[in-house]
Amino acid sequence: MGPSNGSRLDTCFGAFNASDGRSPAQSSITSPWFSTAFGFIGLGSNLFALCVLLSSSRKLSSQTRSSFLIFLCGLVVTDFMGLLVTASVIIPYHFIKFTWAKVDPGCHLCNFLGFSMVFFGQCPLLLGATMAGERFLGINRPFSRSTSISRRRAWSIVGLVWGFCCLLGLLPVLGLGRYTLQYPGSWCFLTLLPDTGDIIFCLVFALLGICSVLLSFVFNTVSVVTLCRVCHDRESVQRRRDSEVEMMVQLVGIMVIATICWMPLLIFIVQMVLQQLPAKGQLQMLPMETQKMLLIYIRMVTWNQILDPWVYILFRRAVLQRIYPGLRPQPSMASLYPVFNLSLRCKLSPSSVLQ
Repeated sequence: MGPSNGSRLDTCFGAFNASDGRSPAQSSITSPWFSTAFGFIGLGSNLFALCVLLSSSRKLSSQTRSSFLIFLCGLVVTDFMGLLVTASVIIPYHFIKFTWAKVDPGCHLCNFLGFSMVFFGQCPLLLGATMAGERFLGINRPFSRSTSISRRRAWSIVGLVWGFCCLLGLLPVLGLGRYTLQYPGSWCFLTLLPDTGDIIFCLVFALLGICSVLLSFVFNTVSVVTLCRVCHDRESVQRRRDSEVEMMVQLVGIMVIATICWMPLLIFIVQMVLQQLPAKGQLQMLPMETQKMLLIYIRMVTWNQILDPWVYILFRRAVLQRIYPGLRPQPSMASLYPVFNLSLRCKLSPSSVLQ
């Protein structure tokens, strides 16, 4: 291999020695059945959740609930496509063991896989924060919006999140940072080497994800506290918003899963980048221990795409009513807003009806 060609390969093969990924010793660490099993389980789970979502959306008349289901549908579609795209490259590698330098000498496949990892990874976090913000406004400022979010506007918001994440994923292609092959040689991701572009891109990706999780936590916490006050207020004991409770339970579940699955990876990226700042220009390849830790954290992230659909499947109102029988059919408009109760009772009293 000539020098010119070698410099080209360094753009996407510099952080990992591909020859190490083909050693027999790695078979006990990275089994192909892990990617295969979890890929099919995740695809099946998201497909089942998508069918349930579409069935539920046809039966709804509530515009608020309908917009929330659109956000959920966007989340499920994102998780499904993320698993489908990444598994279509990673699973064949485990069984074929192709040589990346021969199959992808121009780094196009590696860049595409890296873009997919960033795009389908960041989208669920931003969608979770968006859903939490929408519910925060709906619960805490119910009269601040002239109308509820329409279906078209909800899909527009989902499209904006997809578009923003697409631009984020294209940054390395445009020159900021690089996508490089990662251990054990089956996937590509952002580069944790002390290069200026890599450092900036890693920090942008990690800090954006951390901020999304923190925003979700703040919005959901305030919304849950507000709902608890409403449900336990003696003067408005019948203001139990079954639909609001159902949506908040699902949002909290999504937030908890995202926090457990994503925060270790995001913190690890920030920690590694900041630790390597003093070694700028000296470190040319990631230590094997760092590569293995990155693989473990990515495996944890995979659980997010598998568990997200089950949050909606298991935390639907029909299931919650079996666990907590108090969540029964929704109250009337008068019970939701007791201030109207007195005037309605006066208008519907026997004397007023006979007049």
